[in-house]
Amino acid sequence: MEHVTNRLAEFIARLTYGQIPGKVIENVKKCLLDSLGCAIFGSSFKWAKIVNDFVRSQGGIPEATLWSTDFSGPAAAVVLGNGTMIHSFDFDDYHMTKLHPGSVVIPAALAIGEKEHIDGISLITAVVSGYETMTHVSRGANPAASRLRGWHLTGTCGTFGAAAAAGKIWQFDAQTMACALGMAGTQSAGLWAFTADGSHSKRFHPGRSSQSGIIAASLAQRGYRGPTKILEAEDGGFYKATSNGFSFSRIFEGLGERFDTQNVAIKPYPACGSLHSSIDAVLSLRKEYRIDTEKVKKINVYNSEVVNVQCGFDYSPMGPLQGQMSLKYCVARALMDGMLSALQFKDEKLSEPAVVDLAGRVNFIKHDEIDRIYPRKFPSIVEIIMDDGKTYKLRVDFPKGSKQNPMTWKEVEVKFRINVSDVISERKAVEIIDLVKNLEKIKDVSKLTCLLKA
Repeated sequence: MEHVTNRLAEFIARLTYGQIPGKVIENVKKCLLDSLGCAIFGSSFKWAKIVNDFVRSQGGIPEATLWSTDFSGPAAAVVLGNGTMIHSFDFDDYHMTKLHPGSVVIPAALAIGEKEHIDGISLITAVVSGYETMTHVSRGANPAASRLRGWHLTGTCGTFGAAAAAGKIWQFDAQTMACALGMAGTQSAGLWAFTADGSHSKRFHPGRSSQSGIIAASLAQRGYRGPTKILEAEDGGFYKATSNGFSFSRIFEGLGERFDTQNVAIKPYPACGSLHSSIDAVLSLRKEYRIDTEKVKKINVYNSEVVNVQCGFDYSPMGPLQGQMSLKYCVARALMDGMLSALQFKDEKLSEPAVVDLAGRVNFIKHDEIDRIYPRKFPSIVEIIMDDGKTYKLRVDFPKGSKQNPMTWKEVEVKFRINVSDVISERKAVEIIDLVKNLEKIKDVSKLTCLLKA
């Protein structure tokens, strides 16, 4: 297929606020509030502080705010910290194309929006442009195939979304947008090696993608020519390089007709989104049958092979990320505690002998039907077998937070308040909530970013 990148660029350049359905705008507001709450909460973690210290050390022109600090710097610098903070505890929004779009797109849109003093309507349009770009690029890549080659799609596809958001604010025409996408794609990166040793690199990927996208758009704005066939090029194109199952036609499925932004999920649990249906099932079974974990013989989880590769590894305590990505730990911990909050990922919980023992009794079993539909859907079947032979089994097709089982505005607000409660005042929290709820009425988004300063 020819002109793939240009067709996508044309869609982004032509998108207007008036074309965005009301339900999509409602979900953008939820995602924005949730992302800001995740960032404020995430600012206290070691890996976020290291990145923020690095950003501050570089100095530069004060264009945009590094959230939860008193520092302002170049937009292309502060987004590295802001994106890392949002994704700092794997609590941020996700889409079924195996992406965390908020942690990439929202930092880019808010940083350039603050720099240019745009209004709330322009911010919404930029965020939707970025979300749609990320999800459609990932869909074309065949996210399961790309993931099995070791790529973290938030990192690889995120650069496109950030460039689209920035380019939308700068009102790029289609040709300039294509150059921005080209420069974004040539910077795509993000490898999955972090589960091998519990490293911090996953937290860093969204911030780096957001930064690369802004650099790409900034260069295009100045007339730099990017490769306008970055997606489809036979030699060195994004799809040929990152997937063996890509499809150009899938990029354009529903583009501009049904908005993927409406389907972005808000997380009730700070764990990999692919595990949420399993967690829901375990919590439901525990509540209904009052299961004694000491009498559990084994727990079978039926799911996709991609989930097994990504999360089915043998669990050993190596820090919060290892627990958040572990099918075995999350299932065991949820069954033991009847909940899965940030508290369940503290060091003493992660290394508790009883949970390590129970995690060793959790088994992955490939389910052919689930394997075929993942990641278009994220279902899971959990089967708990007791020592006396009793079996409890439940299938969950739509995890809490998904489009089919969404979190309400009130639930997102409660999550935000909990996340920020130890970091900012109640008064400031209420101000942020009110501004986001009435985002389309804001004349200058700097009114919002001002509240994100320390």
